[in-house]
Amino acid sequence: MVNKKYLLLASLCSLMATQPVFAQEGGEMQSAKWSGRDMTYRGQSYDVLDSNYVPGFRMKQHRKFLNHQYAFPARPRNMWEIGVGAGLYNVSGDVPSLMAWQAKGGGLGFHAHVRKAWGYVFSTRLQYVYGVAKGLQWQESRNYRYDPAWNQYYQAQIMGLPNQPTDPVFYNYRMEAHQLNLDLIASLNNVKFHKARTGVSVYGFVGLGALAYNTRVDALGAGGQPYKFDSITGGYAAIPQIHENRKEIREKLQDKMDGTYETDAENERDRRRPEIFNNKTLQFAPSFGLGMQIRLSKRINLSIEDRITIPWDDDLLDGQRWGTQVPGSPVLTQQNDGLNYLNIGLNFNLGNKRKSVEPLYWLNPLDHAYNELSYPRHMVLPDPILPDSDGDGITDQFDKCPGTPAGVAVDSHGCPLDTDGDGVPDDRDKQLITPTECQPVDADGVGKCPCPEGCGTVASSCGNIGAGNITFDNNASKIRPAAQAQLGSLAAQMQANPTCKVVIIGAGNGSKIQQQRSWDRVNAVIEYMSEKHGIDRNRFIFQYGQAGDANGVMYRSAMPGEEGPANVAPPFPNLRRD
Repeated sequence: MVNKKYLLLASLCSLMATQPVFAQEGGEMQSAKWSGRDMTYRGQSYDVLDSNYVPGFRMKQHRKFLNHQYAFPARPRNMWEIGVGAGLYNVSGDVPSLMAWQAKGGGLGFHAHVRKAWGYVFSTRLQYVYGVAKGLQWQESRNYRYDPAWNQYYQAQIMGLPNQPTDPVFYNYRMEAHQLNLDLIASLNNVKFHKARTGVSVYGFVGLGALAYNTRVDALGAGGQPYKFDSITGGYAAIPQIHENRKEIREKLQDKMDGTYETDAENERDRRRPEIFNNKTLQFAPSFGLGMQIRLSKRINLSIEDRITIPWDDDLLDGQRWGTQVPGSPVLTQQNDGLNYLNIGLNFNLGNKRKSVEPLYWLNPLDHAYNELSYPRHMVLPDPILPDSDGDGITDQFDKCPGTPAGVAVDSHGCPLDTDGDGVPDDRDKQLITPTECQPVDADGVGKCPCPEGCGTVASSCGNIGAGNITFDNNASKIRPAAQAQLGSLAAQMQANPTCKVVIIGAGNGSKIQQQRSWDRVNAVIEYMSEKHGIDRNRFIFQYGQAGDANGVMYRSAMPGEEGPANVAPPFPNLRRD
Protein backbone atom coordinates (compact mmCIF):
# COMPACT_ATOMS: atom_id res chain seq x y z
CA MET A 1 0.00 0.00 0.00
CA VAL A 2 2.93 2.36 0.65
CA ASN A 3 4.15 1.97 -2.94
CA LYS A 4 0.71 2.83 -4.29
CA LYS A 5 0.48 6.01 -2.20
CA TYR A 6 3.87 7.21 -3.42
CA LEU A 7 2.87 6.45 -7.01
CA LEU A 8 -0.35 8.47 -6.71
CA LEU A 9 1.49 11.42 -5.15
CA ALA A 10 4.18 11.39 -7.85
CA SER A 11 1.57 11.24 -10.63
CA LEU A 12 -0.42 14.19 -9.27
CA CYS A 13 2.73 16.27 -8.83
CA SER A 14 3.78 15.55 -12.41
CA LEU A 15 0.43 16.64 -13.79
CA MET A 16 0.40 19.82 -11.72
CA ALA A 17 3.81 20.66 -13.11
CA THR A 18 2.43 20.45 -16.67
CA GLN A 19 -0.39 22.92 -16.01
CA PRO A 20 1.57 26.10 -16.97
CA VAL A 21 2.43 24.58 -20.35
CA PHE A 22 -1.14 23.74 -21.27
CA ALA A 23 -2.45 26.96 -19.74
CA GLN A 24 -0.79 28.86 -22.60
CA GLU A 25 -3.64 27.76 -24.83
CA GLY A 26 -6.09 29.86 -22.83
CA GLY A 27 -3.88 32.92 -23.23
CA GLU A 28 -3.56 32.48 -26.99
CA MET A 29 -7.32 32.30 -27.42
CA GLN A 30 -7.73 35.66 -25.70
CA SER A 31 -6.18 37.60 -28.58
CA ALA A 32 -8.90 39.60 -30.27
CA LYS A 33 -9.44 38.97 -33.97
CA TRP A 34 -12.05 40.99 -35.76
CA SER A 35 -13.49 40.19 -39.15
CA GLY A 36 -15.53 42.48 -41.33
CA ARG A 37 -18.19 44.96 -40.50
CA ASP A 38 -19.99 42.88 -37.85
CA MET A 39 -16.75 42.70 -35.78
CA THR A 40 -17.27 39.13 -34.54
CA TYR A 41 -14.91 38.35 -31.68
CA ARG A 42 -13.11 35.10 -32.38
CA GLY A 43 -11.53 34.67 -28.94
CA GLN A 44 -14.67 33.30 -27.30
CA SER A 45 -15.20 29.59 -26.68
CA TYR A 46 -18.24 29.85 -28.95
CA ASP A 47 -20.45 32.57 -30.44
CA VAL A 48 -23.13 33.19 -27.82
CA LEU A 49 -25.32 34.96 -30.42
CA ASP A 50 -25.35 31.91 -32.73
CA SER A 51 -28.74 30.17 -32.48
CA ASN A 52 -27.32 26.92 -33.92
CA TYR A 53 -25.91 26.04 -30.50
CA VAL A 54 -29.23 26.49 -28.68
CA PRO A 55 -31.63 23.49 -28.40
CA GLY A 56 -35.25 24.06 -29.37
CA PHE A 57 -36.66 23.98 -25.85
CA ARG A 58 -34.37 26.88 -24.86
CA MET A 59 -35.05 29.07 -27.91
CA LYS A 60 -37.65 31.14 -26.02
CA GLN A 61 -34.97 32.30 -23.59
CA HIS A 62 -32.49 32.81 -26.44
CA ARG A 63 -34.91 35.05 -28.36
CA LYS A 64 -35.56 37.13 -25.25
CA PHE A 65 -31.79 37.49 -24.81
CA LEU A 66 -31.29 38.59 -28.44
CA ASN A 67 -34.17 41.09 -28.12
CA HIS A 68 -32.69 42.54 -24.90
CA GLN A 69 -35.64 41.28 -22.85
CA TYR A 70 -33.54 38.94 -20.68
CA ALA A 71 -29.97 39.45 -19.50
CA PHE A 72 -28.77 35.82 -19.60
CA PRO A 73 -28.09 33.78 -22.75
CA ALA A 74 -29.50 30.27 -23.06
CA ARG A 75 -27.25 27.36 -22.14
CA PRO A 76 -25.77 25.86 -25.33
CA ARG A 77 -25.99 22.27 -26.48
CA ASN A 78 -22.74 20.49 -25.54
CA MET A 79 -20.95 17.32 -26.60
CA TRP A 80 -20.89 13.92 -24.88
CA GLU A 81 -17.63 12.42 -23.64
CA ILE A 82 -16.66 8.78 -23.98
CA GLY A 83 -13.44 7.31 -22.64
CA VAL A 84 -11.36 4.19 -22.09
CA GLY A 85 -8.41 3.54 -19.83
CA ALA A 86 -6.41 1.22 -17.63
CA GLY A 87 -4.57 1.34 -14.34
CA LEU A 88 -3.62 -0.25 -11.05
CA TYR A 89 -6.41 -2.19 -9.30
CA ASN A 90 -5.83 -3.25 -5.70
CA VAL A 91 -7.60 -4.32 -2.53
CA SER A 92 -6.96 -2.58 0.75
CA GLY A 93 -7.60 -5.32 3.30
CA ASP A 94 -6.05 -7.81 5.70
CA VAL A 95 -3.67 -9.38 3.17
CA PRO A 96 -1.09 -7.05 1.57
CA SER A 97 -1.65 -6.33 -2.11
CA LEU A 98 0.68 -7.32 -4.87
CA MET A 99 1.24 -4.49 -7.33
CA ALA A 100 0.98 -5.14 -11.05
CA TRP A 101 4.76 -5.49 -11.41
CA GLN A 102 4.87 -7.95 -8.49
CA ALA A 103 2.15 -10.32 -9.63
CA LYS A 104 1.64 -11.79 -13.05
CA GLY A 105 -1.92 -11.26 -14.26
CA GLY A 106 -2.96 -9.19 -11.26
CA GLY A 107 -3.17 -5.67 -9.94
CA LEU A 108 -4.63 -4.30 -13.19
CA GLY A 109 -7.97 -2.83 -14.17
CA PHE A 110 -9.66 -1.55 -17.32
CA HIS A 111 -12.59 0.82 -17.73
CA ALA A 112 -14.92 2.49 -20.20
CA HIS A 113 -17.33 5.36 -19.57
CA VAL A 114 -19.78 7.87 -21.01
CA ARG A 115 -20.11 11.35 -19.46
CA LYS A 116 -22.50 14.28 -19.93
CA ALA A 117 -22.26 17.83 -18.55
CA TRP A 118 -25.47 19.38 -17.21
CA GLY A 119 -23.87 22.69 -16.33
CA TYR A 120 -20.47 24.35 -16.03
CA VAL A 121 -19.77 22.60 -12.71
CA PHE A 122 -21.76 19.37 -12.48
CA SER A 123 -21.78 16.38 -14.83
CA THR A 124 -22.72 12.72 -14.55
CA ARG A 125 -20.81 9.66 -15.70
CA LEU A 126 -21.63 5.99 -16.13
CA GLN A 127 -18.45 3.91 -15.83
CA TYR A 128 -17.75 0.18 -16.05
CA VAL A 129 -14.57 -1.18 -14.43
CA TYR A 130 -13.10 -4.67 -14.74
CA GLY A 131 -10.27 -5.48 -12.38
CA VAL A 132 -8.13 -8.33 -11.07
CA ALA A 133 -6.36 -7.85 -7.74
CA LYS A 134 -3.85 -10.16 -6.05
CA GLY A 135 -2.35 -10.32 -2.59
CA LEU A 136 0.21 -12.34 -0.66
CA GLN A 137 1.07 -12.31 3.07
CA TRP A 138 4.82 -12.51 3.65
CA GLN A 139 4.33 -13.59 7.28
CA GLU A 140 3.22 -17.12 8.05
CA SER A 141 -0.13 -17.74 9.76
CA ARG A 142 -1.32 -20.62 11.93
CA ASN A 143 -4.55 -19.07 13.15
CA TYR A 144 -7.00 -20.21 10.44
CA ARG A 145 -9.21 -22.57 12.45
CA TYR A 146 -12.38 -20.67 11.40
CA ASP A 147 -11.35 -20.11 7.75
CA PRO A 148 -12.79 -22.90 5.55
CA ALA A 149 -10.51 -22.08 2.63
CA TRP A 150 -7.51 -23.28 4.64
CA ASN A 151 -8.67 -25.53 7.48
CA GLN A 152 -9.97 -28.17 5.05
CA TYR A 153 -6.40 -28.82 3.87
CA TYR A 154 -4.17 -27.78 6.76
CA GLN A 155 -4.13 -28.61 10.46
CA ALA A 156 -5.00 -25.43 12.35
CA GLN A 157 -4.05 -24.48 15.86
CA ILE A 158 -6.70 -25.38 18.44
CA MET A 159 -7.55 -22.83 21.08
CA GLY A 160 -6.18 -23.84 24.48
CA LEU A 161 -3.47 -26.12 23.00
CA PRO A 162 -0.78 -23.62 21.94
CA ASN A 163 2.00 -26.24 21.89
CA GLN A 164 0.22 -28.53 19.41
CA PRO A 165 2.10 -28.52 16.09
CA THR A 166 0.20 -26.83 13.24
CA ASP A 167 0.81 -26.30 9.53
CA PRO A 168 1.96 -22.78 8.57
CA VAL A 169 0.20 -21.09 5.63
CA PHE A 170 0.72 -17.85 3.80
CA TYR A 171 -2.55 -16.06 3.08
CA ASN A 172 -3.02 -15.13 -0.54
CA TYR A 173 -5.87 -14.34 -2.92
CA ARG A 174 -6.90 -13.49 -6.45
CA MET A 175 -10.00 -11.28 -6.64
CA GLU A 176 -11.82 -10.70 -9.98
CA ALA A 177 -14.43 -7.92 -10.03
CA HIS A 178 -16.92 -6.19 -12.27
CA GLN A 179 -17.92 -2.73 -11.11
CA LEU A 180 -20.60 -0.38 -12.48
CA ASN A 181 -20.73 3.19 -11.14
CA LEU A 182 -22.96 6.21 -11.62
CA ASP A 183 -20.88 9.26 -10.64
CA LEU A 184 -21.74 12.87 -9.88
CA ILE A 185 -18.71 14.94 -10.88
CA ALA A 186 -17.93 18.52 -9.83
CA SER A 187 -15.40 20.49 -11.87
CA LEU A 188 -13.26 22.58 -9.57
CA ASN A 189 -11.30 25.04 -11.72
CA ASN A 190 -13.12 26.02 -14.93
CA VAL A 191 -14.30 29.40 -13.56
CA LYS A 192 -11.45 31.74 -14.53
CA PHE A 193 -11.15 35.43 -13.73
CA HIS A 194 -7.87 36.18 -15.49
CA LYS A 195 -7.89 34.07 -18.66
CA ALA A 196 -10.41 32.62 -21.08
CA ARG A 197 -9.93 28.94 -20.25
CA THR A 198 -7.58 26.34 -18.82
CA GLY A 199 -5.78 23.42 -20.35
CA VAL A 200 -6.17 21.29 -17.22
CA SER A 201 -9.49 20.38 -15.59
CA VAL A 202 -9.47 19.22 -11.95
CA TYR A 203 -12.55 17.47 -10.59
CA GLY A 204 -13.89 15.48 -7.67
CA PHE A 205 -16.65 12.89 -7.71
CA VAL A 206 -18.86 10.65 -5.61
CA GLY A 207 -20.52 7.56 -7.01
CA LEU A 208 -23.06 4.88 -6.33
CA GLY A 209 -22.64 1.49 -7.89
CA ALA A 210 -22.67 -2.26 -7.76
CA LEU A 211 -19.74 -4.63 -7.35
CA ALA A 212 -19.82 -8.30 -8.41
CA TYR A 213 -16.68 -10.14 -7.31
CA ASN A 214 -15.24 -13.58 -6.67
CA THR A 215 -12.17 -14.28 -4.54
CA ARG A 216 -10.10 -17.47 -4.66
CA VAL A 217 -6.93 -18.61 -2.90
CA ASP A 218 -3.98 -20.74 -3.94
CA ALA A 219 -4.07 -23.38 -1.22
CA LEU A 220 -2.94 -26.51 -3.13
CA GLY A 221 0.08 -27.35 -5.21
CA ALA A 222 0.74 -29.95 -7.85
CA GLY A 223 -1.58 -32.95 -7.69
CA GLY A 224 -3.96 -31.12 -5.41
CA GLN A 225 -1.66 -31.53 -2.39
CA PRO A 226 -1.17 -28.91 0.33
CA TYR A 227 2.03 -26.88 0.14
CA LYS A 228 4.95 -27.63 2.42
CA PHE A 229 6.54 -24.36 3.48
CA ASP A 230 9.23 -25.83 5.78
CA SER A 231 11.97 -24.81 3.37
CA ILE A 232 10.81 -21.21 3.76
CA THR A 233 9.77 -21.13 7.39
CA GLY A 234 12.53 -23.40 8.65
CA GLY A 235 10.06 -25.58 10.51
CA TYR A 236 7.61 -24.96 13.28
CA ALA A 237 8.12 -21.81 15.33
CA ALA A 238 10.89 -20.57 13.01
CA ILE A 239 10.98 -16.80 12.47
CA PRO A 240 12.24 -16.25 8.90
CA GLN A 241 11.81 -12.50 8.99
CA ILE A 242 14.85 -12.26 11.28
CA HIS A 243 17.27 -13.26 8.55
CA GLU A 244 15.24 -12.58 5.40
CA ASN A 245 13.35 -9.49 4.28
CA ARG A 246 9.75 -9.61 3.08
CA LYS A 247 10.70 -9.17 -0.59
CA GLU A 248 12.87 -12.30 -0.54
CA ILE A 249 10.17 -14.30 1.23
CA ARG A 250 7.51 -13.27 -1.29
CA GLU A 251 9.77 -14.19 -4.20
CA LYS A 252 10.37 -17.66 -2.69
CA LEU A 253 6.64 -18.12 -2.09
CA GLN A 254 5.74 -17.16 -5.65
CA ASP A 255 8.36 -19.55 -7.00
CA LYS A 256 6.91 -22.35 -4.91
CA MET A 257 3.20 -21.73 -5.63
CA ASP A 258 1.66 -22.73 -8.94
CA GLY A 259 -0.73 -19.73 -9.10
CA THR A 260 -3.85 -21.74 -9.95
CA TYR A 261 -6.06 -20.22 -7.20
CA GLU A 262 -8.18 -23.33 -7.21
CA THR A 263 -9.98 -22.85 -3.89
CA ASP A 264 -12.92 -20.57 -3.15
CA ALA A 265 -12.06 -18.07 -0.46
CA GLU A 266 -14.31 -17.66 2.54
CA ASN A 267 -17.52 -15.90 1.54
CA GLU A 268 -20.97 -15.14 2.82
CA ARG A 269 -23.26 -17.43 0.87
CA ASP A 270 -26.36 -15.33 1.37
CA ARG A 271 -24.78 -12.62 -0.77
CA ARG A 272 -24.12 -14.85 -3.77
CA ARG A 273 -26.19 -14.56 -6.96
CA PRO A 274 -25.05 -17.65 -8.87
CA GLU A 275 -27.62 -17.64 -11.67
CA ILE A 276 -27.13 -14.00 -12.66
CA PHE A 277 -23.53 -13.23 -11.78
CA ASN A 278 -21.82 -16.58 -12.29
CA ASN A 279 -21.33 -17.41 -8.61
CA LYS A 280 -20.07 -13.94 -7.72
CA THR A 281 -20.86 -11.93 -4.62
CA LEU A 282 -22.99 -8.88 -5.38
CA GLN A 283 -22.41 -5.79 -3.24
CA PHE A 284 -23.64 -2.21 -3.05
CA ALA A 285 -20.45 -0.17 -3.57
CA PRO A 286 -20.28 3.61 -2.94
CA SER A 287 -17.09 5.33 -4.09
CA PHE A 288 -15.35 8.69 -4.32
CA GLY A 289 -12.21 10.13 -5.84
CA LEU A 290 -10.28 12.90 -7.56
CA GLY A 291 -9.16 13.30 -11.14
CA MET A 292 -7.43 15.58 -13.58
CA GLN A 293 -7.82 15.97 -17.34
CA ILE A 294 -5.30 17.49 -19.76
CA ARG A 295 -6.85 19.06 -22.87
CA LEU A 296 -5.02 17.91 -26.00
CA SER A 297 -7.53 19.37 -28.49
CA LYS A 298 -11.20 20.29 -28.71
CA ARG A 299 -11.95 16.60 -29.21
CA ILE A 300 -9.37 14.71 -27.14
CA ASN A 301 -8.11 14.87 -23.56
CA LEU A 302 -5.94 12.73 -21.31
CA SER A 303 -7.02 11.93 -17.74
CA ILE A 304 -5.52 10.54 -14.55
CA GLU A 305 -7.85 9.55 -11.73
CA ASP A 306 -7.99 7.66 -8.47
CA ARG A 307 -11.21 5.95 -7.36
CA ILE A 308 -11.64 4.57 -3.85
CA THR A 309 -14.50 2.09 -3.45
CA ILE A 310 -15.79 0.95 -0.06
CA PRO A 311 -18.27 -1.95 -0.47
CA TRP A 312 -21.09 -1.97 2.03
CA ASP A 313 -20.24 -4.09 5.12
CA ASP A 314 -17.80 -6.49 3.44
CA ASP A 315 -14.48 -7.72 4.85
CA LEU A 316 -13.99 -10.59 2.42
CA LEU A 317 -12.67 -8.94 -0.76
CA ASP A 318 -9.27 -10.48 0.04
CA GLY A 319 -10.83 -13.68 1.41
CA GLN A 320 -9.58 -13.07 4.94
CA ARG A 321 -11.34 -11.61 7.98
CA TRP A 322 -9.69 -13.29 10.98
CA GLY A 323 -7.10 -11.66 13.19
CA THR A 324 -5.36 -12.49 16.44
CA GLN A 325 -5.31 -10.42 19.58
CA VAL A 326 -3.56 -13.06 21.74
CA PRO A 327 -2.11 -16.38 20.62
CA GLY A 328 -4.78 -18.95 19.95
CA SER A 329 -7.70 -16.52 20.16
CA PRO A 330 -9.19 -15.89 16.70
CA VAL A 331 -11.32 -12.75 16.37
CA LEU A 332 -12.93 -10.88 13.48
CA THR A 333 -10.89 -7.92 12.27
CA GLN A 334 -14.02 -5.71 12.23
CA GLN A 335 -12.62 -3.64 9.39
CA ASN A 336 -14.19 -3.51 5.91
CA ASP A 337 -12.02 -3.98 2.84
CA GLY A 338 -11.75 -1.33 0.14
CA LEU A 339 -10.74 -1.04 -3.51
CA ASN A 340 -8.39 1.43 -5.12
CA TYR A 341 -8.27 2.03 -8.88
CA LEU A 342 -5.56 4.46 -10.02
CA ASN A 343 -5.90 4.84 -13.77
CA ILE A 344 -5.01 6.82 -16.85
CA GLY A 345 -7.51 7.30 -19.67
CA LEU A 346 -8.01 8.73 -23.14
CA ASN A 347 -11.29 10.58 -23.64
CA PHE A 348 -13.10 11.82 -26.74
CA ASN A 349 -15.80 14.47 -27.22
CA LEU A 350 -18.59 13.38 -29.59
CA GLY A 351 -21.00 15.74 -31.36
CA ASN A 352 -21.48 18.08 -34.32
CA LYS A 353 -19.14 21.01 -33.69
CA ARG A 354 -21.47 23.32 -35.66
CA LYS A 355 -24.34 22.58 -33.28
CA SER A 356 -22.62 21.60 -30.02
CA VAL A 357 -19.88 23.22 -27.98
CA GLU A 358 -17.28 21.32 -26.00
CA PRO A 359 -18.46 19.74 -22.73
CA LEU A 360 -19.33 22.64 -20.44
CA TYR A 361 -16.75 21.68 -17.83
CA TRP A 362 -14.11 22.83 -20.34
CA LEU A 363 -15.72 26.28 -20.78
CA ASN A 364 -15.42 29.34 -18.58
CA PRO A 365 -18.91 30.70 -17.78
CA LEU A 366 -17.40 34.20 -17.41
CA ASP A 367 -16.01 34.14 -20.96
CA HIS A 368 -19.02 35.81 -22.60
CA ALA A 369 -19.38 38.46 -19.90
CA TYR A 370 -15.75 39.56 -20.09
CA ASN A 371 -15.72 39.57 -23.90
CA GLU A 372 -18.90 41.62 -24.02
CA LEU A 373 -17.39 44.19 -21.67
CA SER A 374 -14.23 44.49 -23.75
CA TYR A 375 -15.65 43.96 -27.24
CA PRO A 376 -19.41 44.70 -27.06
CA ARG A 377 -21.54 43.18 -29.81
CA HIS A 378 -24.81 42.59 -27.99
CA MET A 379 -24.63 45.27 -25.32
CA VAL A 380 -26.97 48.27 -25.83
CA LEU A 381 -24.80 51.39 -25.74
CA PRO A 382 -26.05 55.01 -25.83
CA ASP A 383 -25.26 57.17 -28.86
CA PRO A 384 -22.01 59.05 -28.27
CA ILE A 385 -22.32 62.75 -27.49
CA LEU A 386 -19.34 64.66 -28.92
CA PRO A 387 -18.68 68.34 -28.12
CA ASP A 388 -19.31 70.94 -30.86
CA SER A 389 -18.56 74.32 -29.33
CA ASP A 390 -19.44 76.48 -32.37
CA GLY A 391 -22.49 74.40 -33.38
CA ASP A 392 -21.44 74.01 -37.01
CA GLY A 393 -22.07 70.25 -37.06
CA ILE A 394 -18.39 69.28 -36.90
CA THR A 395 -17.16 68.00 -33.52
CA ASP A 396 -14.34 69.88 -31.83
CA GLN A 397 -12.04 66.88 -32.29
CA PHE A 398 -12.13 67.29 -36.08
CA ASP A 399 -12.95 71.02 -36.36
CA LYS A 400 -10.01 72.83 -38.00
CA CYS A 401 -11.78 76.19 -37.78
CA PRO A 402 -13.22 76.52 -34.26
CA GLY A 403 -15.36 79.51 -33.48
CA THR A 404 -17.23 79.64 -36.81
CA PRO A 405 -20.09 82.19 -36.54
CA ALA A 406 -23.58 80.73 -36.19
CA GLY A 407 -25.38 80.04 -39.48
CA VAL A 408 -22.21 79.95 -41.59
CA ALA A 409 -22.04 76.90 -43.84
CA VAL A 410 -18.89 74.82 -43.32
CA ASP A 411 -17.11 72.00 -45.08
CA SER A 412 -16.27 68.59 -43.61
CA HIS A 413 -13.34 70.16 -41.72
CA GLY A 414 -15.49 72.78 -39.98
CA CYS A 415 -14.14 75.69 -42.06
CA PRO A 416 -16.47 78.21 -43.83
CA LEU A 417 -17.28 77.19 -47.40
CA ASP A 418 -15.51 78.99 -50.19
CA THR A 419 -17.18 77.76 -53.36
CA ASP A 420 -14.95 79.58 -55.85
CA GLY A 421 -11.77 79.19 -53.79
CA ASP A 422 -10.93 82.89 -53.86
CA GLY A 423 -10.12 83.03 -50.15
CA VAL A 424 -13.30 84.85 -49.15
CA PRO A 425 -15.89 82.65 -47.35
CA ASP A 426 -19.25 82.37 -49.06
CA ASP A 427 -21.04 84.22 -46.26
CA ARG A 428 -18.99 87.39 -47.09
CA ASP A 429 -18.39 86.79 -50.82
CA LYS A 430 -20.35 89.30 -52.93
CA GLN A 431 -19.25 87.47 -56.07
CA LEU A 432 -20.00 83.83 -55.15
CA ILE A 433 -18.49 82.35 -58.31
CA THR A 434 -15.43 84.30 -59.34
CA PRO A 435 -13.66 82.90 -62.42
CA THR A 436 -10.08 81.84 -61.81
CA GLU A 437 -8.75 84.31 -64.37
CA CYS A 438 -10.38 87.15 -62.41
CA GLN A 439 -8.62 86.31 -59.18
CA PRO A 440 -7.14 87.51 -56.83
CA VAL A 441 -10.17 89.28 -55.42
CA ASP A 442 -10.76 92.14 -53.06
CA ALA A 443 -12.06 91.90 -49.49
CA ASP A 444 -15.61 91.41 -50.74
CA GLY A 445 -14.63 88.51 -52.98
CA VAL A 446 -15.02 90.53 -56.22
CA GLY A 447 -12.49 89.76 -58.93
CA LYS A 448 -10.55 92.13 -61.20
CA CYS A 449 -12.64 91.31 -64.26
CA PRO A 450 -15.50 93.66 -65.13
CA CYS A 451 -18.08 93.23 -62.43
CA PRO A 452 -21.28 91.64 -63.74
CA GLU A 453 -24.56 93.39 -63.24
CA GLY A 454 -25.43 93.52 -59.62
CA CYS A 455 -21.93 92.62 -58.46
CA GLY A 456 -20.76 94.57 -55.46
CA THR A 457 -24.26 95.39 -54.41
CA VAL A 458 -26.36 93.75 -51.79
CA ALA A 459 -26.61 90.03 -52.40
CA SER A 460 -29.90 88.60 -53.51
CA SER A 461 -32.14 87.17 -50.81
CA CYS A 462 -31.24 83.59 -51.81
CA GLY A 463 -27.65 84.41 -50.98
CA ASN A 464 -28.68 84.32 -47.35
CA ILE A 465 -28.92 80.53 -47.60
CA GLY A 466 -25.47 79.23 -46.88
CA ALA A 467 -23.81 76.21 -48.47
CA GLY A 468 -22.72 73.22 -46.47
CA ASN A 469 -21.55 69.61 -46.49
CA ILE A 470 -23.03 66.59 -44.69
CA THR A 471 -20.82 63.60 -43.95
CA PHE A 472 -22.25 60.07 -43.72
CA ASP A 473 -20.77 56.94 -42.16
CA ASN A 474 -19.27 54.37 -44.50
CA ASN A 475 -21.94 52.39 -46.39
CA ALA A 476 -24.73 54.19 -44.47
CA SER A 477 -27.45 56.63 -45.53
CA LYS A 478 -28.72 57.41 -42.03
CA ILE A 479 -28.41 61.07 -41.02
CA ARG A 480 -26.26 61.44 -37.94
CA PRO A 481 -27.28 63.66 -34.96
CA ALA A 482 -24.60 66.25 -35.80
CA ALA A 483 -25.93 66.51 -39.39
CA GLN A 484 -29.49 66.87 -38.10
CA ALA A 485 -28.49 70.07 -36.29
CA GLN A 486 -26.86 71.33 -39.46
CA LEU A 487 -30.00 70.62 -41.51
CA GLY A 488 -32.08 72.37 -38.88
CA SER A 489 -30.08 75.54 -39.56
CA LEU A 490 -30.66 75.11 -43.31
CA ALA A 491 -34.40 74.67 -42.73
CA ALA A 492 -34.53 77.95 -40.79
CA GLN A 493 -32.78 79.75 -43.66
CA MET A 494 -35.17 78.28 -46.25
CA GLN A 495 -38.19 79.22 -44.15
CA ALA A 496 -36.85 82.78 -44.00
CA ASN A 497 -36.46 82.79 -47.81
CA PRO A 498 -39.59 80.98 -49.04
CA THR A 499 -38.95 81.69 -52.76
CA CYS A 500 -35.48 80.17 -52.85
CA LYS A 501 -34.55 76.66 -53.91
CA VAL A 502 -31.67 74.54 -52.65
CA VAL A 503 -29.55 72.10 -54.69
CA ILE A 504 -28.72 68.82 -52.92
CA ILE A 505 -25.62 67.26 -54.51
CA GLY A 506 -24.52 63.71 -53.72
CA ALA A 507 -20.97 62.59 -54.51
CA GLY A 508 -19.85 59.14 -55.54
CA ASN A 509 -19.67 57.85 -59.11
CA GLY A 510 -16.90 55.24 -58.97
CA SER A 511 -19.23 52.23 -59.22
CA LYS A 512 -22.87 51.28 -59.44
CA ILE A 513 -23.01 50.78 -55.69
CA GLN A 514 -21.54 54.25 -55.10
CA GLN A 515 -24.06 55.85 -57.46
CA GLN A 516 -26.98 54.12 -55.75
CA ARG A 517 -25.63 55.06 -52.32
CA SER A 518 -25.25 58.68 -53.49
CA TRP A 519 -28.91 58.65 -54.59
CA ASP A 520 -29.97 57.15 -51.25
CA ARG A 521 -28.21 59.89 -49.29
CA VAL A 522 -29.60 62.79 -51.36
CA ASN A 523 -33.07 61.28 -51.05
CA ALA A 524 -32.60 60.86 -47.28
CA VAL A 525 -31.70 64.55 -46.90
CA ILE A 526 -34.71 65.76 -48.93
CA GLU A 527 -37.11 63.42 -47.11
CA TYR A 528 -35.73 64.53 -43.74
CA MET A 529 -36.20 68.21 -44.61
CA SER A 530 -39.69 67.55 -45.92
CA GLU A 531 -40.94 65.31 -43.12
CA LYS A 532 -39.07 66.82 -40.16
CA HIS A 533 -39.18 70.53 -41.01
CA GLY A 534 -42.12 70.73 -43.45
CA ILE A 535 -40.08 72.11 -46.38
CA ASP A 536 -41.86 71.55 -49.71
CA ARG A 537 -39.98 68.85 -51.65
CA ASN A 538 -40.32 70.87 -54.85
CA ARG A 539 -37.97 73.48 -53.37
CA PHE A 540 -35.07 71.05 -53.77
CA ILE A 541 -33.05 70.18 -56.87
CA PHE A 542 -31.99 66.50 -56.82
CA GLN A 543 -28.44 65.80 -58.07
CA TYR A 544 -26.38 62.65 -57.38
CA GLY A 545 -23.38 60.71 -58.65
CA GLN A 546 -21.13 63.76 -58.80
CA ALA A 547 -17.38 63.85 -58.31
CA GLY A 548 -16.06 64.37 -54.80
CA ASP A 549 -15.92 62.67 -51.41
CA ALA A 550 -18.05 59.52 -51.74
CA ASN A 551 -19.24 59.90 -48.15
CA GLY A 552 -20.42 63.50 -48.51
CA VAL A 553 -23.54 65.34 -49.64
CA MET A 554 -23.28 69.10 -50.38
CA TYR A 555 -26.05 71.69 -50.46
CA ARG A 556 -26.20 75.28 -51.74
CA SER A 557 -28.79 77.81 -52.80
CA ALA A 558 -29.88 77.52 -56.41
CA MET A 559 -28.53 80.13 -58.81
CA PRO A 560 -31.05 82.54 -60.39
CA GLY A 561 -32.90 80.61 -63.08
CA GLU A 562 -31.36 77.24 -62.05
CA GLU A 563 -33.91 74.45 -62.25
CA GLY A 564 -33.92 70.69 -61.78
CA PRO A 565 -36.11 67.77 -60.70
CA ALA A 566 -37.04 67.23 -57.07
CA ASN A 567 -37.61 63.50 -57.66
CA VAL A 568 -35.26 61.21 -59.55
CA ALA A 569 -35.65 57.47 -60.06
CA PRO A 570 -32.97 55.38 -58.28
CA PRO A 571 -30.31 54.25 -60.75
CA PHE A 572 -29.70 50.74 -59.36
CA PRO A 573 -32.35 49.94 -56.74
CA ASN A 574 -31.37 46.27 -56.52
CA LEU A 575 -27.94 47.31 -55.25
CA ARG A 576 -29.30 49.48 -52.44
CA ARG A 577 -27.40 49.18 -49.16
CA ASP A 578 -28.52 50.29 -45.71
